[in-house]
Parts: sequence; C-alpha cells; structure tokens
Amino acid sequence: MPPRLSKFAVPCSCKEYVHPWVDSCISAATGLGLHTFQESLRLYSTVYLIAFMTRRKVPKGDDIRKMLLGILQSAAFLSWNGFAYAAYLCILRRLLGNFNILTVSFLPSFLASLMAILIERPSRRTLLCLYVSNIATETLFRMGVWRGYFSVLQKGEVYIFAISAALLLHLYRSKGNKEDSIFKIIRHVIGPYEEYRYQEKQMLQSSRSTEVLSDPMTSFINENQDLNSSKNSVFNAVWEGFRMYKDIIVWMKSQSKHPFCPHPYSCFHYVLMGSAKLFGYGVCAQLALKLVFQAKQLVRRPQLFKNVILRRENLYLATFLGGFPGIFRLTSCLLRRVFNGDSQFFAIPAGVLASIAFTMYPNNTIALYVMWKALQILWARGVESKKFPEVRWFVIFLYSFSTAILFHAAIIEPQNLRTSYWKFLHNISGGRIAAMARLPLDEFGLNTSSNVQDILRKTRTMDKLVYSF
Repeated sequence: MPPRLSKFAVPCSCKEYVHPWVDSCISAATGLGLHTFQESLRLYSTVYLIAFMTRRKVPKGDDIRKMLLGILQSAAFLSWNGFAYAAYLCILRRLLGNFNILTVSFLPSFLASLMAILIERPSRRTLLCLYVSNIATETLFRMGVWRGYFSVLQKGEVYIFAISAALLLHLYRSKGNKEDSIFKIIRHVIGPYEEYRYQEKQMLQSSRSTEVLSDPMTSFINENQDLNSSKNSVFNAVWEGFRMYKDIIVWMKSQSKHPFCPHPYSCFHYVLMGSAKLFGYGVCAQLALKLVFQAKQLVRRPQLFKNVILRRENLYLATFLGGFPGIFRLTSCLLRRVFNGDSQFFAIPAGVLASIAFTMYPNNTIALYVMWKALQILWARGVESKKFPEVRWFVIFLYSFSTAILFHAAIIEPQNLRTSYWKFLHNISGGRIAAMARLPLDEFGLNTSSNVQDILRKTRTMDKLVYSF
C-alpha cells in the first residue's frame, strides 16, 4: 500500500514521536547512546574473544591490548550511531518544524551512520557494509512484495545462490587476487586443486622441498603392527576395520584419473572423499548447535536426547555441505573427460549444478551474502583492470544507505524487517525502538501502529520497559 503523499508532513513534537518517555531531547539521545555503549561492549567482547580464540595462539600483552582497543573502538562506533540517530531526529524536527517521510527515520539514520562508520576501523567497514547490505536487500524485496510491485519467486534464494556461486567459482579458477576471505572458504569447501594453475604451483613447491606426505591412517597402522597380536576380540575387530578402511582408500585412489584433472588421486576418490568430509562437518556442526541451544531442556528431560539427535532436519545442513563440493567435483571431472582438457569456464556449469544441494538448506542470508561477495570481487577486479571507475568512499555510503533503509523499515513498516534484526535493534536500544510512538506515523497510510503491535507479539518483545539511562 503506497503512502499518502498528501500527508507528507507530520506536525508533531519530538516528545510525541521520538522520546515519549522523557521530555528532554538531550536526555533521550544521551540515554540511547549510553545504553547502546553498554550493550555493544557485551556484543563486541564476545565477537573479538571468539575471533581471538580461533587464531589458536597464546595471547601476549600486545595482542590483549589490541583486542581491548578494538572492542572499545567498535563499541564507540555503535554507540555513536545510536546517539547521533536520536539527536538528528530532534535536530531535523527543530530545523524543519515538522517530521516527514524522510526525516522520521531514513535521513537521521543516514547521517548518523555516515559519521559513525568513520569511527570504526577501516578493515571492518567492508564486512559491516556486506552485513547490512545483505539485510537491506531482503528488506527492500519484502517492501516491494508487500506493496504488490512484484511477487515472490519460489526458490528464489536458490537461483541467487546458484548464479553467485558459479561466478565466485569462476573467479576462483581464474587469475587474480585470492586474498579475500570468501576464497579461503571456497578453498576449504572445494579444495585447493581447482585453484588457478594449482599444478604449476605444486611443481614449483616440490622442487624446493623433498617432504613426503603420507596418509595418517596408514602411518598409524604401519607403526602399530605389533599390537595386532592382542587377544582382545573387540580390539581385533576395530583393527580389522582400520585395515578394511585402508584397503578401500587404496583401491579408490588407484582408479582412473584424467590427465587434465589437477587432483593427485583418482576422480572417484576426489569426489567421494571431498563430499564425505564436508558431510561429516555438517552433521557435527548441526548436532553441536542443537545440543547447545537445548542444553537446559536436555538436562531437565534426558529422555529427549534421542529425539534431538535422530531428527531428519539434522541432515539438511550436512547434505548441502557434502553435496555441493561432491557435485562440483564430479561435474568438473566429467567436463574434463568429455572435452579432453581443462578450462576455468567449467566452474560455471559445475557451480550451477552444485547449487542443487542448496535446496536442502535454503537460506536467504547465505544466498545474499554470496551475491554481495560476488559483486564486490567482480567490481574490485574491474577496477584493477581499469574497466570500472574507482568510487572513493563507496563502502561508507553503501553502509550508510543500507542502514538507513533498515532503520526506516524498523520505524515505518517493521513487518518487512527481518525479525532477527528487529530483536537486535530492540536489545541494543533498550526497547526504545519499540517505545517510539507510531500513532503520529499512521498519517502516512501504512498502518504503522498496528504493524508494530504485530511484530511485538511475533518477536515477544515489549514497548514498555524500565530504562537504565
């Protein structure tokens, strides 16, 4: 339903709309900024600590100092965004004499985000931009569907993922910079063998090193031959299982391989082992998440443990993670056999077919993240080759614009905002995002006040809270 342009201006005061819980504009902005700083310290302490632990290194004094400074800088960025948002709402109201469709949220958020992102470290700006652009893209789509401009495309996220993944895989197999984090993920999922001129790099490295790699399972068996004489039947059964595993792996490795295939062993081994490894990771990850999130319930009712473990949906993520590299590798090997050669363009049909596995675990966040990453890298490659112009501060403006869309939706039409982001705004603002009066905004003809009540019931959040500041 389009807004009523005849009601473009809303003649209400700051207290009637922005901060009905307090009279002073300064108090409202300061309270929001302080509460945001308090919550952001908790948020970024967790984020930085997890990132630090994944490095698997013993912390030193300088590392801890940098982590603490990073937490404070990120918290300052987020808290300034909250303070400046509230401040600009009241400032624009005093300058213009009223609120309008732009100044009720979009323009104050854009200005606040533009100032706040400059506080954050430059190395984190692109990541933040991709995050908010991801959610803003989905929000714009929902706004268009709600207004009837276009309809929902069934499995649309699968098509987005397929096109974007095929493009990223083609870039992975092409010549160019591979330092972006998405290529590290692709290298882990697809494997290093499909990377541009992998065989040439391996030949160069092998000429510099005589190190011989062996199968850890084979080494384990060979180093413990004397243990086989044990009379323990259970041990012997396990030992025979290890031997059978070794024989199967040796047989798989000895099967046929096309000369243009870059992997070291047979195509059969290449396809099956890559798929099985990621499938196992997926099962473990899904089970770990289930157990963590339902730990309290399982402690109280241990009998539910079996039902939690044996659910069919526990295999959806694993099927996607295992099926994607398996189909990609199988298709790539078949194309090399059919055309008796190799090409970086084989990654396009292989990536599209591999995306069939995404139907087992369709996710808007993953699809849009892959899409924005593909566009980002494609644009960067275009700038490097002088095909596209370099736009300075593009990341900053895109972040500010995307954040403004999200804040506009949170105020005007929260039903079109992702519920997880509504909960984030509700928590980071201490509930102020819900307590802002929506009745004056009904003049725009978007049923804002009733939609806010619907989202509050859906997310189990409240618009009446006791504020700390």
